[in-house]
Amino acid sequence: MTAAYDDQNIFAKILRGEIPCHKVHEDEQTLAFMDIMPIVDGHCLVIPKAPARNIFDVGPESLATLVKAAQLVSKAACKAFGADGHVLRLHSEAAGGQEVFHIHFHVLPMKTGVPVRPRAMADHALLAEHAGLIRAAF
Repeated sequence: MTAAYDDQNIFAKILRGEIPCHKVHEDEQTLAFMDIMPIVDGHCLVIPKAPARNIFDVGPESLATLVKAAQLVSKAACKAFGADGHVLRLHSEAAGGQEVFHIHFHVLPMKTGVPVRPRAMADHALLAEHAGLIRAAF
């Protein structure tokens, strides 16, 4: 069984406007923004605005809306970065690799022969530039 949702997680704080982010897409139910430790150019995250810890406790309607938003953002990110392929990741619980306990998809536009990088804090000017490229690709 999973633990209860913690409304003090970093994504909940981003949703409340307490922490800034580099937005790429927003609608009534979802928010997409750049990952601050990208492993590829264009690495962004898509989250629901409704609180849910992970796949085990998200409502089916909220999950469906999240998947639709992830598809939309994925298409734009791949177009913006000329990707040859794509990875959509979802981690649940620490044993599954989840680090922030608010359900989220990682959108990873991939290029043939370009490996993922180690996670490291990115320059905010570069993240802002990348967010602009993705927004322009919608």
